[in-house]
Amino acid sequence: MVSGAASGGSSARCDGRMSGMAGLQVSHLIWACRFRTGNPMPEPSSLTGMMRHPGLGRGRPLLCPAMHAAPPLLAVLVIALSLAFACGLAARALHLPPLLGYLVAGALVGPHTPGFSTDHGFTATLAEVGVGLLLFGVGLHFRAQDLLAVWRVAVPGAVVQVALVGTLGAAVAAQLLDVGLGGAFAFGLALAIASTAVATRALEERGRLSGQAGRIALGWLVMQDLIVVLGLVLLPAAAGGSTEGLGFAMLRAVAELTAFMAVMLLAGRRVLPWALRRVAGTGSRELFTLAVVVAALGVALAATTLFNVSFALGAFFAGVVLGESDLGHQAAAETVPLQRVFAALFFFSVGMLLDPMALAEAPLAAGAALAVVLLGTGGITFLLLLALGVQPATAATVGAAFAQIGEFSFVLTELAVGQGILPQAARGPVLLASFGSILLTPLSFRAFAALLPRLEANRALRRWQGGRRPPRHPALTGLREHVILIGYGRVGSTIAEALRRHGLPMVVVEENRRLAERLVKEGVHVVWGNAVQEEVLSAARPRQARLLVLALPGAWEARRVMELARQANPAIEVAVRTHADSEIAWLRAEGGVGMAVMGEREVALSMADFTLQRLGVPLEAARATVTLLRAGMPGETAA
Repeated sequence: MVSGAASGGSSARCDGRMSGMAGLQVSHLIWACRFRTGNPMPEPSSLTGMMRHPGLGRGRPLLCPAMHAAPPLLAVLVIALSLAFACGLAARALHLPPLLGYLVAGALVGPHTPGFSTDHGFTATLAEVGVGLLLFGVGLHFRAQDLLAVWRVAVPGAVVQVALVGTLGAAVAAQLLDVGLGGAFAFGLALAIASTAVATRALEERGRLSGQAGRIALGWLVMQDLIVVLGLVLLPAAAGGSTEGLGFAMLRAVAELTAFMAVMLLAGRRVLPWALRRVAGTGSRELFTLAVVVAALGVALAATTLFNVSFALGAFFAGVVLGESDLGHQAAAETVPLQRVFAALFFFSVGMLLDPMALAEAPLAAGAALAVVLLGTGGITFLLLLALGVQPATAATVGAAFAQIGEFSFVLTELAVGQGILPQAARGPVLLASFGSILLTPLSFRAFAALLPRLEANRALRRWQGGRRPPRHPALTGLREHVILIGYGRVGSTIAEALRRHGLPMVVVEENRRLAERLVKEGVHVVWGNAVQEEVLSAARPRQARLLVLALPGAWEARRVMELARQANPAIEVAVRTHADSEIAWLRAEGGVGMAVMGEREVALSMADFTLQRLGVPLEAARATVTLLRAGMPGETAA
């Protein structure tokens, strides 16, 4: 990577840029669709100089001879993770998302900033694995029926959104970069495709990935992926100015995608669960974890090499297929730590691409590109969702999550530059639009949320969406003075059984689709979805409810549901399950909490009561002792 000659040092400065992808063929770009922006892996002999410092002289390795025993790739990995952790922790201390810290960490060691630099090709490869695992985990929580349920919104919406934003981006390129029709097409398409990794991460952090917003977003993103696959086929034709063979190339791309989906639906949904059941039968958790990772990455690689389908899209479909089996939840649990580590490397790798000099080459185009992404990709998505009858809260969430661009935009830009239809100066605007929009993601969510009160009070919008919203569940329309039970696990199911035995009205809000379907068959009033989402909780009629019972294990989710329920019905009483003394104190201070139960505390008090009675302490004295112990516990004095 770094040679001793001055010219070698110059080439090393350029080596970290994305120009190494310019000569890749379309098939290789499709293989890299959802991430690949770095160079091919360097030879081992060249890795000793992958970290450098300008102050030490051109071509002089940063690593001293005594450190050569440490594998250079290991050093790069440790530096990347350490910086991502440090900057993520600093961002969290400033009440900012850790994602912003990962981006800054990557920029600090990128090839375009002063100081030492790490090899972008290696981190990009690891990041691509992370995106694959992230999309695999997302797929595990979705069923094919969930995606099919939103096709009426996702398919036309994504097509129109890409067309409108692409037109805006093309106008920017034509006016400010002085490019032809083909270059304008490529630039516009690059600004119209949201990053799957960023969008899903943003929705997951806000508890919206498993609900209606998440289903619409995933369907929309899948459609964007398919559009880009066709775009990658069209770009070479736009560069050559000839349409000869274009129709065949497009038909081939569609046929390969159809073949992959057919294989996954017909064979994958049988082979993958069967294989994992056999591994689970061995009783080894390590082997099961390894089998899940192999299934995710193996299917993704097969999709890339055999069907020219993007790596991330292949991993997503592997997750969807495996998620339909009874092993889906355990598989998701096993991959979560890996997803988080590698996802951090993805954002670190994006940060490494920041090049201030490239931005200076076309500052007006860079600013216009950022505006197109924020107001176009995010704003147009939001408006289209409203027009298609989606509730304002859901539309705002999806629109904010889509107000950014990422992996595919880099791939499209590099292919267009390599084909000669975009100038080198086009890299800067795309990089700024990506880096800036990802940094501004938290502000995008706040901005869209600020629009909600006016939109929800708009009579014209309510009339427009009135005939397009699905009707309420007929069993829920007349419910009053009922109990809303959040969660139907071991705790929630016991409470529900007690209510049923006395014929008391209740609505269960359950996120597990299969369990919700089973309860419907048993005659239970059920709302399927995540209760932290306003549209889900509102379907349980909190304004008419008398009591809210939170059987959720997570403290953040419980607080969020309480907040939403209180907004709808300030007088609603709450019974909540918690796991910490500090949570009980907070809940008592909030007021309106009729009961806050900490499982470990109640177990201890019950066992103490039993022990005292077995040792001869009278019943009344034992109960009095338990009452005194309870009153002295943290949080109880605030009651």
